[in-house]
Amino acid sequence: RPPASVPPQGHPQPHAHPQPHPQPHAHPQPQGGATPWVQYDPWGAPGADAPPLPAKKSRKGLALAGALVFALVTGVIGGGIGAYVERNGGLTPVELPQAEAGDTDRAPDSVAGIAASALPGVVTLHVKGNGSSGTGTGFVLDTKGHILTNNHVVDGAASSEDISVTFSSGETARAKLIGKDTGYDLAVVQVTGVSGLRALPLGNSDNVRVGDPVVAIGAPFDLSNTVTSGIISAKERPITAGGEKGDGSDISYVDALQTDAPINPGNSGGPLLDSKARVIGINSAIRAAGGGSGEGEGGSASQPGSIGLGFAIPINQGKRVAEELINTGKATHPVIGVSLDMQFNGDGARVGEKGKDGSASVTAGGPAAKAGLRPGDVITKVDGQRVHNGEELIVKIRAHRPGDRLELTLTRDGKELTKTLTLGSSQGT
Repeated sequence: RPPASVPPQGHPQPHAHPQPHPQPHAHPQPQGGATPWVQYDPWGAPGADAPPLPAKKSRKGLALAGALVFALVTGVIGGGIGAYVERNGGLTPVELPQAEAGDTDRAPDSVAGIAASALPGVVTLHVKGNGSSGTGTGFVLDTKGHILTNNHVVDGAASSEDISVTFSSGETARAKLIGKDTGYDLAVVQVTGVSGLRALPLGNSDNVRVGDPVVAIGAPFDLSNTVTSGIISAKERPITAGGEKGDGSDISYVDALQTDAPINPGNSGGPLLDSKARVIGINSAIRAAGGGSGEGEGGSASQPGSIGLGFAIPINQGKRVAEELINTGKATHPVIGVSLDMQFNGDGARVGEKGKDGSASVTAGGPAAKAGLRPGDVITKVDGQRVHNGEELIVKIRAHRPGDRLELTLTRDGKELTKTLTLGSSQGT
């Protein structure tokens, strides 16, 4: 059979492919104006011979990705807005309520009023000497610059150059030691060249009653101008403090005012004030948690702090001693002229059989001898107040002035006797 040829007009032959391949989507035109025929392969895939068309991106995928991005962005923004609203209670700026500025004046008998009145007259003392340093408090006595404080505050100073005074205004000055007394634990220093000194008014400690409100000002642990408040817890508390030297020469005897106003190391020498901002006592000692009594020298926080048992020297005693220190540089001590047996364990203060140096225990010609006291007598009361040991007897006597008359109750050979004497005087140290 002859080779197959393209028929002039007829149906296309199966499996015949025109040459060359047509362009995509273009149909060849037969010659002679014949009706166009499209080659058809019933067994081939549509467009199998055509070049691959460029892939089209899925609109569904793009929409899904966009939705995810939009959800993420709106979630972050929404979370931030939600957190802000939850934290601030709304979309508007937060403004907290506050009281308006008002009158800052306080009643004169309030703690704030007392503090405002007294602070200008309170000072902080920094003392160095003998390789150590300490902090204490004092208060101005007069416009001449005399300042009252505790002896144990300034006792370590080798010279006046070692005592620095800082006022509540921040002004500082050097202070000169005028006089001190270990038995009363009081000292007076003086500043010069300081203007505008504010002396604190002195009250009367005999008028104080248990339960009266009080304010203490000082520099506990060198925190100057610290104000605390409380009440008078008790009166006429016989306490002793000091004794670090071991020979008894530095022991102070105080018929103290007891207060629960917080007093700590560094408060020593500061004023205890009544409701009229008058000084009724000089803060001097505290009872520590360990059971001992301590004095506030200032220093590290490891020192014992307040447990609500503070003791102040009554201002009536402080005033007399301060006047003597200013006028003479020394203070006098009232005495009865006996040597006590400090080892006596019974109730009361026993007159020793002999003095420390072997001399007579009752001073010849002294107040006790004139009143008829003898060795071995046990003194149990002073002006009707009980004394339980020799230290308490000394405290009660020191609370008086030389020349005061005292009534002593004593026991002798099992009998109770009453003796009246006039206090003598000795020079303090």
